[in-house]
Amino acid sequence: MPKEADAVFEGGGVRGTAFVGAIETMEAQGCVWQRIAGCSAGSIIAALLASGYSGYEIKAKMKSLDYRELLGRTWLNEVPLLSRALPLLLRSGMYVNEPLERTLEKWLAQKDIRTFGDLPRGKLTIIASNVSNGKMVVLPDDLPDYGLSPAEFPIARAVRMSTTLPFFFQPYRWQTPISHRPYLMLDGGLLSNYPIWLFDVPAVPRWPTFGFRLSEKRTYDPVRPIRGPISLFNAMFKTMLQAHDQRHVDKHSESRTIFIPTHEFVTTKFDLTEYDQAWLMESGQQAAQSFLRSWNFEEYKREFRAKEPAVDFVPLTQEEDRHLYH
Repeated sequence: MPKEADAVFEGGGVRGTAFVGAIETMEAQGCVWQRIAGCSAGSIIAALLASGYSGYEIKAKMKSLDYRELLGRTWLNEVPLLSRALPLLLRSGMYVNEPLERTLEKWLAQKDIRTFGDLPRGKLTIIASNVSNGKMVVLPDDLPDYGLSPAEFPIARAVRMSTTLPFFFQPYRWQTPISHRPYLMLDGGLLSNYPIWLFDVPAVPRWPTFGFRLSEKRTYDPVRPIRGPISLFNAMFKTMLQAHDQRHVDKHSESRTIFIPTHEFVTTKFDLTEYDQAWLMESGQQAAQSFLRSWNFEEYKREFRAKEPAVDFVPLTQEEDRHLYH
């Protein structure tokens, strides 16, 4: 297996803890991450890896974290009997996602990283959803379209946008130089929860792209019973989350995806115990070990990339990175 690899992490809330075990296993086999992308919970892991954290270091950070402290509360959460309903009705979300941004800001600063400009160009990609204009936002690539410089945009803010679960967290209000009103930003999973396609090019790759998913192997959902407006809304919401990525999780994508079972854990279980964390991390380790036993890069290229031209990818120098960002 080539030492270099790109990585793409899907969303999944607190279940993203399982990614840590998979990362540790891959790195133990000598894997060195080149380009890294993530959506929602996957954007947290992607940001830390891109900033120089190892899987072992990320595990230590996660173990030190009280997930409940990430639920930003306001006075609305203190109203008796209405602590969840009131902020949901008045602010379109039960909690504020600001504590995650501050925590990640602190962790990145420990590696002397703050903005996308502190990383090599193309090192990190984060997906968010602009529900004001209905567009997927690929950060930092799309920032110039909003009148902003990638070199100056905080990575922790991008992660906050990508992890703002609809209705659970209040939408992030993003004021940009080109907008008269703030854009409302939500979880990247609304438009692409598993952007495995991000690093694909029409050429034979020098190294693979590995995807990390928090699920069993791809299965198709059973028919959803619709008996009224609430069940119709739920069905529409699930369809919206899955529609874009279902096209991309084909046989090609499955061949390079590490599927990590998370069983009964739900996205918003912010009261994870130490046992829960250990179980999820162990599941990630076992999934990566199982994947590596059968993965073969040469076989992958013959089956899925043989008809494409070979291109010798030459990474940009640090000076070229700075020039292109500024």
